[in-house]
Amino acid sequence: MQKMQGIEVYQALSRGAVLFDRSDRMRMRVAGAKAAELVNGMVTSDVVSLTPGRGQYSAALTAKGKIVADPRIFLTDDGILVDVGAAAAPGWRDMVAKYVNPRVAPYSDVTSETRCLSVAGGNAAALLAAQLGFDIAALKSLEPYSHLTGESNGAKVMIVRTPEISAECYDVICAAPAGDSIRARILEGGAQEGDAQLWMVLRIEAGRPEWGADMSDTTLPQEALLDELGAISFTKGCYIGQEVVARIHFRGHVNKLLRKLRFVTSSLPQPGAAVVDDSGAIVGDVRSIAVSPKCGGVALGMIRREVEPGSTLHARWDGGEASVQVAGEKKGATA
Repeated sequence: MQKMQGIEVYQALSRGAVLFDRSDRMRMRVAGAKAAELVNGMVTSDVVSLTPGRGQYSAALTAKGKIVADPRIFLTDDGILVDVGAAAAPGWRDMVAKYVNPRVAPYSDVTSETRCLSVAGGNAAALLAAQLGFDIAALKSLEPYSHLTGESNGAKVMIVRTPEISAECYDVICAAPAGDSIRARILEGGAQEGDAQLWMVLRIEAGRPEWGADMSDTTLPQEALLDELGAISFTKGCYIGQEVVARIHFRGHVNKLLRKLRFVTSSLPQPGAAVVDDSGAIVGDVRSIAVSPKCGGVALGMIRREVEPGSTLHARWDGGEASVQVAGEKKGATA
């Protein structure tokens, strides 16, 4: 497990701002009159309900309802922009190549042509307003995945409200040639630089899964809590894998759920460590794990649904064991 950045950068999130370069995420544009309709048939969210300036968290599934990718989908004035984590990018590309006719909805991978700079913290909106010329009230009023577009020093900029970490956050998406200039202005405005490990800490604190770490093409959307995160519409038309997702929602349940875990001992396992109850029975496994300056050892784990919030479990691995508490209060607990 990598060492996290200094506590001063973490503390800057409360009243300052921290810059993360997330340009490794894949970005794809889909154009044409049927772009929304075709993408809608591939994902769990209701893409055709979007209006320009709005966005959604979503999931693309196999025919058996397992997660191939968890894209963010934005409707802009000139089409659809799909943004997906680097690990899930190959699966998304394969789905698009299989299900989207480029003559009907031309699509292109614009990852190398664009940059994605995330600015997080209590002063993030004010900094972006001052350094990039956006209205602070408009930024503050953005709903999750909604976005503003405008020009900053002659460069077109799109700013997205990003609810994926435990701090107020905005993604700045721009053309690659403008990226260095925009990055420099954000740093000149007082932002500190954050790294991928700090981002993971904040993501775990927020209980947000990452494809390739917490979920994969063996995971059902409801196991990863994608329904609770607003990634699934249960009223939209047909999409790949819908039958499985609907059956779980209307007639049953999944047997395991992604849960936030907090370690109550100093020793920490690696991802994949088994999680057992007091009897020694395996009830899950550890997925993402990090050390938070605020919370200590934190993780996301796939845990049997019958394990109550507040329960103390044990992570076991070769040569070690650590006690871990499932986030939340036990049923019937009182203050």
